[in-house]
Amino acid sequence: MKIYRREFIKKSIAGGAGLLLSHRVFGTPQHPIKGANDRINVAVIGVRGIGTSHISSYRRQPDDVRLVALCDCDTECLDRELERLDKDNIKALGYQDLRKLYENKDIDAVSIGMPNYWHALATVWACQAGKHVCVEKPVSHSIWEGRKMVEAARKYNRLVQADLDTRSNSSVAAAIDYMQKNMGKVLYVRIVNYKRRESIGKIMGPGIIPKTCDYNLHSGPVPMMPLPRKELHYDWHWQWYTGNGELGNNGPHQLDFCRWALGKSNLPRKVFSFGGRFGYIDDGNVPNTQVAWYDYDGIPVIYDSRALGERAGIDNMDGFTGYTATGKKVHHPYKGNANCSIYIFCEKGYLTGNSIFDNDGVLVKNFDEPRVGPQFNFIKALKSGKKEDLKTDILEGHLSAIISHIGNISYQTGYRAGLAELRKTAGEYKYLDNVLLGFEEHLRLNGLDPEKEEIYLGTDLQFDSQTERFTGVHSDIANLFLKDSYREPFVIPENV
Repeated sequence: MKIYRREFIKKSIAGGAGLLLSHRVFGTPQHPIKGANDRINVAVIGVRGIGTSHISSYRRQPDDVRLVALCDCDTECLDRELERLDKDNIKALGYQDLRKLYENKDIDAVSIGMPNYWHALATVWACQAGKHVCVEKPVSHSIWEGRKMVEAARKYNRLVQADLDTRSNSSVAAAIDYMQKNMGKVLYVRIVNYKRRESIGKIMGPGIIPKTCDYNLHSGPVPMMPLPRKELHYDWHWQWYTGNGELGNNGPHQLDFCRWALGKSNLPRKVFSFGGRFGYIDDGNVPNTQVAWYDYDGIPVIYDSRALGERAGIDNMDGFTGYTATGKKVHHPYKGNANCSIYIFCEKGYLTGNSIFDNDGVLVKNFDEPRVGPQFNFIKALKSGKKEDLKTDILEGHLSAIISHIGNISYQTGYRAGLAELRKTAGEYKYLDNVLLGFEEHLRLNGLDPEKEEIYLGTDLQFDSQTERFTGVHSDIANLFLKDSYREPFVIPENV
């Protein structure tokens, strides 16, 4: 006999008059929950947007994996996903507060699809509660908290996977292997993240908090203040105190691919970034157009991000143009609103995605092998109990997130500059001159004059992989960005 029950437990939060924590329970699992050796019980925390892809992935798992609970601080999102599961006869528990979920000892593992600023604390609390974790990108909002996630995983002997998709892709793995064995020395890397982003709007007063959302829980570690934008959800990506911009949004996927392909366990020793928020005036304060240049043991790695279309009034994004080792110009056109591609140029050609091209831009080999998603890999590792079976252990996720963070910190510690100064500075960085030409042309095609736009010229920073701190000129200021401030009781302790 199936049992259904709906329960609200509301209690006041100290220092937060009028704010409520809720523990929602919708139904109970159909069968008694056995030990993790027989069955793996999984919960998804954060079920709006990316969290729904985690739900879908776990639903496609074998019968010995059960999606038993969902959690979200906004009951509108929570109710919607619980009802979808219920229609397919999946009776999951519903929680509004992840701390209540962590008290459930029958839950073996959690997938975290919350906003960036929640990733670290939710992971540390999960490890302390004995849960294994699959956490979305970027694994952290700051460098310090990423290291705390690694420490928590090791201290509590939990398997923690960074949800970076590429390392679970066997076709890409085969292409990288071929490149490393046959394409000669790597000369430079170009990463393009051309993804159409509209303005988030400009408001004159605080935004409206949905009545279905517990704003105290939504805010968590960050300051609980009047909403500084129109929309509560998703647009937090484009404000520094909650998000990490596009470099911290899609960048971790691409930079992890780069680090994997280059075979690096260390981090870039130098970084420089520039860009701005062009084409609209809104409440966003992260750049919508940004270039970050990294020195990776002598290999220039250039991340190039654009949010405006290929030209004014068109949402289709730019294709990619680059130069091979022989100076041959190659162009890869693109159709769509999200061109997120990586090009690794070597002595004998280049790699992009799961394909190898020669120096004339002619396809040499394409790899097409069955793909295993990151949640499937996570479950496989849980079944074996071996950290080595995680394609992207939390340490790998932490290191790749650092690359995004230091690029942003270069930008954040910069200053307003004119195009002439940017051109002069760009000449000091190998392969950056052609990228700058593309940057200027992109602005012109969108009806903007790069001579008149406000461009942020980042500081040139040096980074030490061992200490995970900046060194040299500007390091005193840059190191202030290594750690966030946290709001009680949502605090990551120094000793996790």
